[in-house]
Amino acid sequence: MAAANAPIAMREALTLTSLGIAPQFVTFTHVTMESEKYICVRETSPQNSVVIIDMAMPMQPLRRPITADSALMNPNTRILALKAQIPGTTQDHLQIFNIEAKTKIKSHQMPEQVVFWKWITPKLLGLVTQTSVYHWSIEGDSEPTKMFDRTANLANNQIINYRCDPAEKWLVLIGIAPGAPERPQLVKGNMQLFSVDQQRSQALEAHAASFASFKVVGNENPSTLICFASKTTNAGQITSKLHVIELGAQPGKPGFSKKQADLFFPPDFQDDFPVAMQVSQKYGLIYVITKLGLLFVYDLETAAAVYRNRISPDPIFLTAESSSTGGFYAINRRGQVLHATVNDATVVPFVSGQLNNLELAVNLAKRANLPGAENLVVQRFQELFAQTKYKEAAELAAESPQGLLRTPETVAKFQSVPVQAGQTPPLLQYFGTLLTRGKLNAFESLELSRLVVNQNKKNLLENWLAEDKLECSEELGDLVKTVDNDLALKIYIKARATPKVVAAFAERREFDKILIYSKQVGYTPDYLFLLQTILRTDPQGAVNFALMMSQMEGGCPVDYNTITDLFLQRNMIREATAFLLDVLKPNLPEHAFLQTKVLEINLVTYPNVADAILANGMFSHYDRPRIAQLCEKAGLYLRALQHYSELPDIKRVIVNTHAIEPQALVEFFGTLSREWALECMKDLLLVNLRGNLQIVVQAAKEYSEQLGVDACIKLFEQFKSYEGLYFFLGSYLSSSEDPEIHFKYIEAAARTGQIKEVERVTRESNFYDAEKTKNFLMEAKLPDARPLINVCDRFGFVPDLTHYLYTNNMLRYIEGYVQKVNPGNAPLVVGQLLDDECPEDFIKGLILSVRSLLPVEPLVDECEKRNRLRLLTQFLEHLVSEGSQDVHVHNALGKIIIDSNNNPEHFLTTNPFYDSRVVGKYCEKRDPTLAVVAYRRGQCDDELINVTNKNSLFKLQARYVVERMDGDLWDKVLQPENEYRRQLIDQVVSTALPESKSPEQVSAAVKAFMTADLPHELIELLEKIVLQNSAFSGNFNLQNLLILTAIKADPSRVMDYVNRLDNFDGPAVGEVAVEAQLYEEAFAIFKKFNLNVQAVNVLLDNIRSIERAEEFAFRVEEDAVWSQVAKAQLREGLVSEAIESFIRADDAAHFLDVIRAAEEANVYNDLVKYLLMVRQKAREPKVDGELIFAYAKIDRLSDIEEFILMPNVANLQNVGDRLYDEELYEAAKIIYAFISNWAKLAVTLVKLKQFQGAVDAARKANSAKTWKEVCFACVDAEEFRLAQICGLNIIVQVDDLEEVSEYYQNRGCFNELIALMESGLGLERAHMGIFTELGVLYARYRSEKLMEHIKLFSTRLNIPKLIRACDEQQHWKELTYLYIQYDEFDNAATTIMNHSPDAWDHMQFKDVCVKVANVELYYKAVHFYLQEHPDLINDMLNVLALRLDHTRVVDIMRKAGQLHLVKPYMVAVQSNNVSAVNEALNELYVEEEDYERLRESVDMHDNFDQIGLAQKLEKHELLEMRRIAAYIYKKAGRWKQSIALSKKDNMYKDCMETCSQSGDRELSEDLLVYFIEQGKKECFASCLFICYDLIRPDVALELAWMNNMVDFAFPYLLQFIREYTSKVDDLVKDKIESQNEERAKEKEEKDLVAQQNMYAQLLPLALPAPPMPGMGGPPPMGGMGMPPMGGMGMPAMGPGPMPAFGMPPMGSY
Repeated sequence: MAAANAPIAMREALTLTSLGIAPQFVTFTHVTMESEKYICVRETSPQNSVVIIDMAMPMQPLRRPITADSALMNPNTRILALKAQIPGTTQDHLQIFNIEAKTKIKSHQMPEQVVFWKWITPKLLGLVTQTSVYHWSIEGDSEPTKMFDRTANLANNQIINYRCDPAEKWLVLIGIAPGAPERPQLVKGNMQLFSVDQQRSQALEAHAASFASFKVVGNENPSTLICFASKTTNAGQITSKLHVIELGAQPGKPGFSKKQADLFFPPDFQDDFPVAMQVSQKYGLIYVITKLGLLFVYDLETAAAVYRNRISPDPIFLTAESSSTGGFYAINRRGQVLHATVNDATVVPFVSGQLNNLELAVNLAKRANLPGAENLVVQRFQELFAQTKYKEAAELAAESPQGLLRTPETVAKFQSVPVQAGQTPPLLQYFGTLLTRGKLNAFESLELSRLVVNQNKKNLLENWLAEDKLECSEELGDLVKTVDNDLALKIYIKARATPKVVAAFAERREFDKILIYSKQVGYTPDYLFLLQTILRTDPQGAVNFALMMSQMEGGCPVDYNTITDLFLQRNMIREATAFLLDVLKPNLPEHAFLQTKVLEINLVTYPNVADAILANGMFSHYDRPRIAQLCEKAGLYLRALQHYSELPDIKRVIVNTHAIEPQALVEFFGTLSREWALECMKDLLLVNLRGNLQIVVQAAKEYSEQLGVDACIKLFEQFKSYEGLYFFLGSYLSSSEDPEIHFKYIEAAARTGQIKEVERVTRESNFYDAEKTKNFLMEAKLPDARPLINVCDRFGFVPDLTHYLYTNNMLRYIEGYVQKVNPGNAPLVVGQLLDDECPEDFIKGLILSVRSLLPVEPLVDECEKRNRLRLLTQFLEHLVSEGSQDVHVHNALGKIIIDSNNNPEHFLTTNPFYDSRVVGKYCEKRDPTLAVVAYRRGQCDDELINVTNKNSLFKLQARYVVERMDGDLWDKVLQPENEYRRQLIDQVVSTALPESKSPEQVSAAVKAFMTADLPHELIELLEKIVLQNSAFSGNFNLQNLLILTAIKADPSRVMDYVNRLDNFDGPAVGEVAVEAQLYEEAFAIFKKFNLNVQAVNVLLDNIRSIERAEEFAFRVEEDAVWSQVAKAQLREGLVSEAIESFIRADDAAHFLDVIRAAEEANVYNDLVKYLLMVRQKAREPKVDGELIFAYAKIDRLSDIEEFILMPNVANLQNVGDRLYDEELYEAAKIIYAFISNWAKLAVTLVKLKQFQGAVDAARKANSAKTWKEVCFACVDAEEFRLAQICGLNIIVQVDDLEEVSEYYQNRGCFNELIALMESGLGLERAHMGIFTELGVLYARYRSEKLMEHIKLFSTRLNIPKLIRACDEQQHWKELTYLYIQYDEFDNAATTIMNHSPDAWDHMQFKDVCVKVANVELYYKAVHFYLQEHPDLINDMLNVLALRLDHTRVVDIMRKAGQLHLVKPYMVAVQSNNVSAVNEALNELYVEEEDYERLRESVDMHDNFDQIGLAQKLEKHELLEMRRIAAYIYKKAGRWKQSIALSKKDNMYKDCMETCSQSGDRELSEDLLVYFIEQGKKECFASCLFICYDLIRPDVALELAWMNNMVDFAFPYLLQFIREYTSKVDDLVKDKIESQNEERAKEKEEKDLVAQQNMYAQLLPLALPAPPMPGMGGPPPMGGMGMPPMGGMGMPAMGPGPMPAFGMPPMGSY
């Protein structure tokens, strides 16, 4: 069957491999497709990633680096679910991500492995483990919920699907398992069906299953069905069935009867089985897909077979429903994504024709609204109608596909049925059926509504409209308008009857809705008329309507000025203003006139409104001079100022300050330029200085930055207005830092009597010129001196202030300043008063009045500078008596006592408050000893040292330094730079330390000498303290220090000190002696303290005398000493002696060092003795191993055998390896044999050349590495038989195969290697690598066997690797074959063309070429055939015709000059109407003068340069060619050129036909004139008939009469008269029929009125009741109360033309 006529259409949606997905990932475990929206592929190389393919954009896959065991895309949204096994466990970690939001939705760790999972709904994941099934919702934080346990029949099954019904009440789990033993190749299918409500499971045999919903007749609720397919074997008999069963039958309701059907598998597909099932709810079809690509299609309702075909040559492993198309997607192993859909145009004809199942065809057409069953449905309808089964006929009409029977004819047919008494009229049954099934069309809605309106049941209409049961139309609205305007408006709106909607809104006065609706539907009403209408009754509504018009998109439909004039004509100024203010908000330049207009009318009538408008500042484009004048006239002076632009106008208006708000006037100044503002301010001051001063000051303050402060100051100074200057500068002062500004403000305040302000500014300001201000205030001689006091106090002019106040006898202010203002400056005041020779009594009184507030130090300084210190005695004593502890008080008092020599030592030693440095400094020149006393009291180290050095008081200095015990002080006095250091040391040694009884003082001194690096002086000091009898002679630390110092400074004294002293730290001192290289002294110390180990270490390590050490060891006889000696001997290489010493020491701890040294010295006999001793003390693997090794080195193999049989802890494996590494193979052989290490034993035997034994050992080891080592050794020894035995065990491992091959090849053993590989082919574990490697070897060394090998084992070869080998060895024919097998058709084609002598075969190349992906190869193939096989090029081009760009092919052949060569090809593809092909063929036809073919080409294919060809042909010598030129001109619409060319060749028939086709009357009449001129009377007569429709009768008669050709025109006249008389007859006949029909309809009206009451009683419940009494309906229509159509301007109904709406004539009931 042709694919175009098949009921199921298949297409390839995409190929996964074309998206870069490797073929090995196109498997059930790597690819998932949960819906028609997404495909998800999991890749594991070259890196782990997940590829998401959006089927809406399949060529833009999303690849993300994700590692997971499985990945599922959500069916609807971009949500990805990932599953990965936790390493080292059987648990799975589940995660769900939102890819778009890049967020994790939720995750969960399953306690057991999930073997299968699937999205069963967009919100729910189904998880299947080995034992149970869970559901996991992506919403909330819920964990997976267990649904049920798996039944026993699913044990050890591979789960392939899990589904649920739409209500999630039924679940089905499907798995497959190996087939029965009698037929293992037929996979067994198992199914578990679970009821959520009943919590029960049922086990069934099935391979595929799916849920479906189906609505059974008589049951309003849909039934849930399960469909499942199975293929089972019983006693060798295969049974394939499809079952459709209802689940959960509804009690008391009609149910779905169980259906089943056979699945017919072809003989070649007996082992095939269903793998998937999809149900199309759209078409009611079941799709069963098998593994080998078979598709079975069954009807859901009847389980009838519809279609079967193979849709894929490759196995299908995955399918997904395509709900949008009613089909499904399938993915096969090649990576093809196939899309199967129902062919709407052919499925019904196929079922009715091919299957001869008419009932199924009709049901399918009704169910899916499909074409193809029209005749069947109409025939069935007529049969039902003839059988008076009106209800069934109504249902059939309601369900008719594509509304086939939903026509006026059907309505008329039901209307024509007589109504039986007591029965519902068939028409009402029909309408009732339609209402229950869906929506009525326009005609049905109108007819039903007419019935309802007649019965005055408009509530039914409202309900139907609310339920969207009726299709609205303008006619329906007109009908309903007679009873309900609101309902009619709704119908008009739905029917988009725009004029009627606008009219209805206008009637309801809802004008705003008119604009909204008009905008929505794009209708333009008469807005000006509407506005005028509203103005008459509702001015405010008119404003709102006008504003709404102004806001319409595209601008206001009525000019703003026109609207404004409409308002003003009715004196509606307020309304006009409101409208303009709103529409002029954008403030556009084009609205300048309207802005001026609205301001004018309000300035004249309502100035306050105009003022408010101007205040808002919403306009900026009006006529400002005009508005300024109107504002001035209206008394709005401020607005006038704002609008005038000339200075004289502004000056004239601005002086009216009485009518201008001051603040606004000040703000106006901000709009003026600097010069204009100053001019205006000057005018204001000239007119009224006092009255306008505040305004000018305020303006100056506000705009000082713009006007300039200096200019403002000059303005006020010009009018000598200090008051203005005071007020102006007062506001500017806080922000100014200009000293001149501050000074002028102080000056203005002083001159205006603002003394308090002067005082404040002088106190607070930091920016005035203090000197200038001081001088001004002194000159001004203000009665209040506080401003001057402020200036002088702040800026340090206190002496000047004191002098000014004293000379001006203002002593009160002096006292006030000192006592209240700044007592701290009293010393300066006192000093100035002393300079001014003020009486001492006043000064003393002034000082005493301040007392404790007075700073003493500066006061003392001032008095001391003037040598008047005694003046302060009384004041100081008074302070001390008050308990003052001020250091300056006591310093001053001390100075007075020192000067008076009043027992100063007592004061210096007893007074705790004075400053030692200050007083000591004061005493230095007067008495240095007093200075030392002061400095000692205050611990003034530097000062005391300096004064004692300067005055040679070293004894005092030494005593002070010793007593201080300060390290820093000691460091300072003992520095080498100190020239007095020797004198100080002498005093310390001779006087200070001997006098001291404090250990701390002695310790500090000793430490200081050590720190100062004075060892000799320190020894001198310590000898005096330690060796001479003193309190510190037996001091442990001092003895240590003495010896240590001698070690450092005078080693010659050390031995003496060691012998004389006993109370020192022997071990520590000995170590120090060793460090100082005093080895004999250290040895003596260690001996003295019985430290024998340390002593012998000194002999060994420092003195380096092993002989003395041995002698010392023999003397003391200690194991530790012998151990030290042994280690020293070992270091010196005396291994035997060391071993002897270790044995004496019984020391086994250093056996590692002994072993290493013995091995280096090769003294294994001594080592055996030592190790035997060590074994008695410790069980160390190292010791036992070394003992075995030592036995081996001295060739005591029997001892080795005896030793390993005894208990030991040796690591025999390591020992054996070491023996092997040392080439002690015999000993290693003993060890390996004992521990059964066959691998190492085999290698060892190889070294011993015992190859047979090595092979036996390798067989026991069965290790690839061992086999390789033995094999390689056998190859090197040319033992090829044994090597082959080994090799066969190696090459079965893929990773080792290449290494073996290289080893053989590197040694030139090619034949042996090929024999090995050929033997390997028959192995049970033979793998792809063996076949591939043998192919590579054939390619290199036995090319004659290569092709046979490839063909035999093509499926078991690693083709890419073999391709590289063939390419390297230039086996082109084999390379081509490999490329074809690997589906690399591009490379195959390239190889064939590049190496055609060896690789080209025409049939093969054709097969390859149609499969290449690179389109450039098509054209390369064209060039190839053109050059090498031109005789076959047409065959090649025909094969590629569907893929080639024909234009490019023609261009190639044209450039090669071989167009004629491909003429058959061009003829074959000319049906595509390609310009280049058409032109090339036309050229060939012209060249060959084949006018028949050329005419045919031009006529059938118009895509070429028609005018160019015509121009070329019109000069051709052949007449037929010129006729073709004329024909082309005619087709191109160039009528004149065509006619002219035909005239030239006397082809008059062509001329006439051209004129007739042109439709041009002028051309036709010109041609008549031409025939008359040429005397062609017959042509004249023929032209009249051919151009009959174009030639006017009067013109034809005139030309015939004038040229004596009436006879030739007479047939034309007869035809013309006949035509017109027929038309008149038809019109008369139509008129008569119309009148007859009108009379018939009048009779029908009367019959209808008589039947109305009876008719209303029979209405169903879904239709309205009879009309209420007194309520009339609309006028009747025809047979149903409608006036005759003829009366509405339509032809009367009758057997003539069709009436309105396409209805047949209506008869009465």
